[in-house]
Amino acid sequence: MRIVLQRVASAGVTIDGGETRSIGKGLLLLVGICPEDNEKTVAFMAEKSANLRIFTDENDAMNLSLLDVGGDAMVISNFTLYANSRKGRRPSFTEAAPPTHAEPLYRTFVEAMRQTGVQSVATGEFGADMQVSLVNDGPVTIILDSDEIMPANKK
Repeated sequence: MRIVLQRVASAGVTIDGGETRSIGKGLLLLVGICPEDNEKTVAFMAEKSANLRIFTDENDAMNLSLLDVGGDAMVISNFTLYANSRKGRRPSFTEAAPPTHAEPLYRTFVEAMRQTGVQSVATGEFGADMQVSLVNDGPVTIILDSDEIMPANKK
């Protein structure tokens, strides 16, 4: 599982040119799922995202988590995080999970974010054409890859 996590002052998504959803201060999470991901991966990554200390405290040190600041989260599915561009000029997406595997895990991740205690979790629409906007705060952008950060005994 890969997540591009951005600390935002605000973020929004327009789905298929119609419905718009938005959040205030918090995190925008672009989430990519691969075939090896499972519910344990999702739970670990949700917990990591909600508790990552990337918000500033009274001393301007990144010492507070999304939960600490009572921030919002916006979760957007993004299979292109598994783009393979090693050969040629057109990326291959064969390393991304097929929708039948990815969609249920995406929904489980959204629910896992809520279960961590995040008060407001907005989403895009799996498989839809979306326009995402954000005001990156910092900017702070972090890439989380379960292959790199998840202990082998928890997979």
